[in-house]
Amino acid sequence: MAAYSIPATGDPGLQPERTALAWSRTALALAVNALLSMRAGFVAGQPLLVAVGVVLFAASGAAVAIGTVRRRQLAGHRLVITPPRGALVGVAAATLLASVGGIASIFAGGAA
Repeated sequence: MAAYSIPATGDPGLQPERTALAWSRTALALAVNALLSMRAGFVAGQPLLVAVGVVLFAASGAAVAIGTVRRRQLAGHRLVITPPRGALVGVAAATLLASVGGIASIFAGGAA
């Protein structure tokens, strides 16, 4: 799928701001899940949960970077409507990993 862009016609409204805030919330949620997974991994002695936390921190940083790029794309002279496909797949995979890490940290905390 190619990026779809249109010329900016003045005031884009609040859509660029909402997009930037959505990426910021996603990055924050991934970072919080990373902290919780790492804490549960250290407390329960589960190195796999610590590794999940490290991967989620990397995904959080990537979400911040993508959010910055999207903010610039939507604030320029041409509005790039379609986000990169890899970004959407990556965030979906990171969200799934965060969910699995959260569930695993619950089970690891119950076993201790």
